[in-house]
Amino acid sequence: MRIISNASPLIVLCKAGLADVIPQVCTEVLVPEPVWREVVVGGKNDVAAQILLTAHWATLTTVTGANPIVEAWNLGAGETAVLNLALSSPGYRALIDDGAARACAKTLKIPFMGAGGLLVQAKRRGLITSFDEALQAVIGAGLWIAPEIVRLLKEQAGE
Repeated sequence: MRIISNASPLIVLCKAGLADVIPQVCTEVLVPEPVWREVVVGGKNDVAAQILLTAHWATLTTVTGANPIVEAWNLGAGETAVLNLALSSPGYRALIDDGAARACAKTLKIPFMGAGGLLVQAKRRGLITSFDEALQAVIGAGLWIAPEIVRLLKEQAGE
């Protein structure tokens, strides 16, 4: 699976100690410039910044086009860059957790998943032993997931 990642999934997966599942689930990880800047702003004292700055699996990517429909959603710079790049990159899935960005992706028929969906894939591939433990770790790292989505993800993970 090839993804274009937003900051939130990268940050929570890194802070939860699960960054290693990203390159095991994804064959390619593009990180648009605004997302990269958002993650590395914490510098050497931030675990997500340290991991991204040394990650062989993440590719810093420039976004050149701007779709007027994406721009009209008035999303953050990272979400906008991810969705603009996804529109011009068939075969990639947006990795986003933000609700408004996910709604925009649905409207534009951009395939997407969140950190929870990535963990479902990791569980299905045997990369993590407990989906629930991994999910609780990302929630502890700052990701909010609605209870009904948690139930759905657990079901998809077979737990």
